[in-house]
Amino acid sequence: MSDEEDGGSLYVLTAVLLTPAQFPAVLGDDFAEACAQLGVEPAAGGYGLVLGQDEEGARWTVVVDDVSLVAAAIASWDCGMEYDLSPDERTIVVSLAGWPLELTVSTAGIPEPHDPEQGADGTGRVPLAPPSAEVWGPVQRRLGADQIAREWADWRERVAEDGGAAAAAHPGLARALGEAAGYARQAPPAGRVRSAFAGEGVRTLRADGPGWSLVARTGGPAFVLLDEEPGGVLAVPHGGDGGLPELSVLLAALDGVAVRPA
Repeated sequence: MSDEEDGGSLYVLTAVLLTPAQFPAVLGDDFAEACAQLGVEPAAGGYGLVLGQDEEGARWTVVVDDVSLVAAAIASWDCGMEYDLSPDERTIVVSLAGWPLELTVSTAGIPEPHDPEQGADGTGRVPLAPPSAEVWGPVQRRLGADQIAREWADWRERVAEDGGAAAAAHPGLARALGEAAGYARQAPPAGRVRSAFAGEGVRTLRADGPGWSLVARTGGPAFVLLDEEPGGVLAVPHGGDGGLPELSVLLAALDGVAVRPA
């Protein structure tokens, strides 16, 4: 697959969406923050991010405004189908050196993936790079919440065993849940609360705030990760004990204000 820009070729490796309802967790707590990381305006329709290599093997992230095209490519790949993702150069918003995500694939027949020289994209920015796995911070906290959402069955079994009662006294948990409840009273920035289909009558909820991330399923358990608790996961008790909001009420309120994929 290739994308022509200024006479060069981009060999596409993957693509992701950057919309209020779906964006890479590495980029921010909400849609506007994610856009700011890439230096683009938070357009309501969002963007597609196309990751690939040029003919010299250099890593590039191309931001395009043809979201439908990128969504169609992702859906086809997820179904095991081929899709030649070749955005029209008129849809290109900006081309950025580097990749914000860790990729383990490369293009056969060209040099190994490497970053182009700083400034090669005309922005003067340091090339994009995936986050370090050696530290704990907001990025790792959000990625941890993503992992729980992917491994939901395992985490649901864990909370079934202990009920999350030990986490109830954690002051960080109370703070996070209080701020999450506040989102139902005053709408947060777009993307701070997202809701995705998880089965008939069930939604997966993601909420993020300063220093915390929440992942839950309606009618089920919820987990909170905190910047102040490296690698820790707090299971939210079902009751409203210890000043915590009632979980089912909180999740229903969050689902009511969440952004959903189109």
